[in-house]
Amino acid sequence: MSDLDPRAALAHHAAAGGVSLAALSAMIGRNAAYLQQYVKRGTPRALADRDRQALAAFFGVAEAVLGGPAATGGPVRVPRLDIGVSAGPGALVDGEVTLGADAFDPVLLRRLGLTPGAGAILRVRGSSMEPRLMDGDQILIDTADRRPRGGVFVIRIDDATMVKRLGVQGGRIVATSDNPAAPPVPDGAIAVIGRVVWQMRETR
Repeated sequence: MSDLDPRAALAHHAAAGGVSLAALSAMIGRNAAYLQQYVKRGTPRALADRDRQALAAFFGVAEAVLGGPAATGGPVRVPRLDIGVSAGPGALVDGEVTLGADAFDPVLLRRLGLTPGAGAILRVRGSSMEPRLMDGDQILIDTADRRPRGGVFVIRIDDATMVKRLGVQGGRIVATSDNPAAPPVPDGAIAVIGRVVWQMRETR
């Protein structure tokens, strides 16, 4: 892909992902013809920073692919752990086994706000966080960000590890599922493992 100009690269990734330029335009808050005009007519001449960042994050590519500045330094390797965090009742975990590591563009990790050296990749199991998170999704978490607040976090209740939406009510941490049909979250003390900063999903 490095030999494509930014417009051709955008068109390629949109086609490969099965998503229209009109849908991508709506995703970044532009009118439906915005990216079509960019690709076909060269208007605008370059994507705005926020638009380029959003598209690069959506496709999982470096901003440089879409005309942004080249990343400084080499890719950052983030460990992939052999833990399937349950979006259901909770997966029992005896220990953490590293399966390998994935390489990430450091510019993307900075934009996501990931604490350096604190990233981990986990797999989602179950349907209780649908539609935001689907069974089989890979999630990138920041294990240094454990301050409970509004957002999606990986947590542990007793020995069960799961991904849930957290909130604070009356000074108490409350965990809920996004899917209204999901069973109740188990009772017990909540230990926060890390905040979900990015979701990776294969085309289905």
